[in-house]
Amino acid sequence: MELFYLLVFGGLGVVVAIMELSKNNKDRTNTSSAFNSFKNNYLLVYSLMMAGDWLQGPYVYYLYTTYGFGKRDIGHLFIAGFGSSMLFGTIVGSLADKHGRKRASITYCITYILSCITKHSPQYKVLMIGRILGGIATSLLFSAFESWLVAEHNKRGFEQQWLSLTFSKAIFLGNGLVAILAGLFGNVLVGTLALGPVAPFDAASCFLAIGMAIILSSWTENYGDPSESKDLLTQFKGAALAIASDEKIALLGAIQSLFEGSMYTFVFLWTPALSPNDEDIPHGFIFATFMLSSMLGSSFASRLISTKVESYMQIVFIVSSASLMLPVITNILVAPSSEKGGSISFAGCIQLIGFCVFEACVGLFWPSIMKMRSQYIPEEARSTIMNFFRIPLNIFVCIVLYNVDSFPISVMFGMCSVFLFIASMLQRRLLGVVERSRPLDRVRELESEPLNI
Repeated sequence: MELFYLLVFGGLGVVVAIMELSKNNKDRTNTSSAFNSFKNNYLLVYSLMMAGDWLQGPYVYYLYTTYGFGKRDIGHLFIAGFGSSMLFGTIVGSLADKHGRKRASITYCITYILSCITKHSPQYKVLMIGRILGGIATSLLFSAFESWLVAEHNKRGFEQQWLSLTFSKAIFLGNGLVAILAGLFGNVLVGTLALGPVAPFDAASCFLAIGMAIILSSWTENYGDPSESKDLLTQFKGAALAIASDEKIALLGAIQSLFEGSMYTFVFLWTPALSPNDEDIPHGFIFATFMLSSMLGSSFASRLISTKVESYMQIVFIVSSASLMLPVITNILVAPSSEKGGSISFAGCIQLIGFCVFEACVGLFWPSIMKMRSQYIPEEARSTIMNFFRIPLNIFVCIVLYNVDSFPISVMFGMCSVFLFIASMLQRRLLGVVERSRPLDRVRELESEPLNI
């Protein structure tokens, strides 16, 4: 393996280790033993859920190719997954608010396990059903668990600032360390043990089953609005009204869609960007490097999240916008090579460093957006509203997938960079709205306090 990859990975590893080991008592918040037990239980479950997700990611496309499907057919399978998440996500989110977030989390495990089982079949229709199930599961993963955590945290009377600790640690573990270990474990199953491309999906099912057992045995149920008189349409109207009537929620939804849309587009584009002439690049090692970068971002977030999130997130979006502009700049300034194969080019090295910066921004984004959602989204419709936010995201990703061959890669990255810059402007607007609303919120608090005469 080239020295360049080792230097980048090693450098990031050293910085992450220094960041974590240098935390002093000022950086650590004193919490109760009851909260620590609650937090550790959630982190264990969340890590198992993310392990089930990360194990599958690197092998979905590869598995489909081993069944003999071409790029077009595979593209339709991916579109089915995102389309399913868009169509069914709001429905399952509303059901989670009404019938319970614990039940929704269990449904995620069952749905994703069934999706993994379909990977054993080479039949296109069966694989399509699997993608639809996977899309539903994804919607539950990014709404039900967070909704359960916020509601349970508040129900147990823990301090609000402690919630940020759980968020930052969940991203550090679930989106960082677990992702790296899952990638390495999958490589052992497929490469070292030669168990075939279906093996990671079977392993994912095992992790999901273990997590489901822990949920069943240790989680209590909580709800958004369990009112029997409210049907799905009424819940949709209530969620839409909350978004339309509160500018903070609307801005938050737009920011999330712009960032996550750019992030998922990056997931599809980084491989051809780094190997435009079929250069031999270590995909698994680069993926692990990206995840290490995300861990670095979440480590920064654990220090910053106790401050005003709305302030520093504008800088995060500007930096992420600049990092995804690098492919455009290198395409203009660096002469393209016509030589096929070989090692990564100079332009590829520059882009890889920029992509690591972007992944660090992703690590900062997740716990920060979680904290803002916990502050601004009303509890009674939390899962529904969070899945509403994913509708424009899924539409955008489906359009990109359908037209991925219609535009040069540099144009696609330029578009993502513009979206991230717009997100920074919306974040600035959100900061202004929040600062203007705080005096009014304080007045309402004073008016609601009883008078002591």
